[in-house]
Amino acid sequence: MTWRGTTTVRERIFASLPYLLPLIEGLAFGSFLFQQFPVFQYILIPLIPVMAIYGALGPFAGIIIFFALYFAVVRNERIAHFIRFNTMQAILIDIVLVLCGLIVSILKQGIQIPFIVETIYNVIFLGVLAAVIYSVAQSLLGRYAEIPTISEAVHMQVR
Repeated sequence: MTWRGTTTVRERIFASLPYLLPLIEGLAFGSFLFQQFPVFQYILIPLIPVMAIYGALGPFAGIIIFFALYFAVVRNERIAHFIRFNTMQAILIDIVLVLCGLIVSILKQGIQIPFIVETIYNVIFLGVLAAVIYSVAQSLLGRYAEIPTISEAVHMQVR
């Protein structure tokens, strides 16, 4: 969806930055994939400075960044719609990720087959990685990333 107007390079960059939140949160689900394919650990190299800042905020880093983005960006009408849309979409991807984490923690207790648990972890990680890569690419191109269901919820929140 590009009909809402043009975007500047600065807006495109700022619109892609919030996707670091679900990406960093999703790295925990990539642990089995990183063990099985150590070459994938190279994607972590550019994220080292961001992960250091994230770790410095302590155990509540995710929730602090979540509320900061929500109240300072999404609810701020002075910020461009394109940035607010992408920020809210990153927040919703993170919420889905947290819900997946809760469901997986419950399932892990009932499923005693490690292969199934590893597969679930890998699917969640690859899904988040795909959504983040797609969304960042669309943001950098100045387009609205349309992810089914999530984008519809974002449109309801961001006017």
